[in-house]
Amino acid sequence: MGIRKFNPTSPGRRFQSSSDYKEITSDSPYKPLTVPLKKTGGRNNTGQVTVWQRGGGNKRLYRIIDFKRDKSGIPAIVKTIEYDPNRSARIALLKYRDGEHRYILCPAGLNLGDTVISGSDIEIKTGNALPIKNIPLGTMIHNIELMPGQGAKLVRTAGAAAQIVAKEGDRAQIKMPSGEVRLVRMTCMATIGQVGNLEYENVSYGKAGRKRYLGKRPHVRGVAMNPVDHPLGGGEGRSSGGRPACSPWGKPEGVKTRRNKRTDKFIVKRRK
Repeated sequence: MGIRKFNPTSPGRRFQSSSDYKEITSDSPYKPLTVPLKKTGGRNNTGQVTVWQRGGGNKRLYRIIDFKRDKSGIPAIVKTIEYDPNRSARIALLKYRDGEHRYILCPAGLNLGDTVISGSDIEIKTGNALPIKNIPLGTMIHNIELMPGQGAKLVRTAGAAAQIVAKEGDRAQIKMPSGEVRLVRMTCMATIGQVGNLEYENVSYGKAGRKRYLGKRPHVRGVAMNPVDHPLGGGEGRSSGGRPACSPWGKPEGVKTRRNKRTDKFIVKRRK
């Protein structure tokens, strides 16, 4: 797991880098755990573009990931470690003792042939999944549920890890990668360790074409537009805008938009 840099044979190659993919052990996915993925192009059910800068990109098959880790008490062996085009993390194909196959997010340090298991009273080991009440304080975890049995919602991106800092009553205080401390129920499942592919944040795309492969279209700056198109547009020559950054509809950038009072009580400390 490292970064591969290229010789500057062209302007696009000069600052380009990519993962070396040395940890990948299989070129093709396990077919029974894949489904077709339809592109929307940022359009809603009436065909109108509601999300900008989306379209094109390579075709992808969606890999069905086991975010619940609810196959309790049955050990599984890591059969392959694979690339997933739908996420920044690598995925690991597990073969359980009863013959079933499932994909999980591959934690850092999990290798081919390793054994993992999920359950209540099991070893605190990378890749194992337990309820939070059975995980010691200070342990680094990922793939965390918000509601028991719902499947993991938190800490799933490459290189991410959270930490259990306290337990009181029926909830635990978990410090998120952003610095936010949040209350999560003790009965929620979490996986031990840190999500793998730690070098992902250091990859430099180098050219616009690599963004297009991902289905991301050009993003035009507001100051480069006309006044009719954006509040920052217009001006003689090149102007710097003259007002705070905002959306094309005048909504300010960087202003808090959270309006979920129902869950405010579960945030012990904000990330800022």
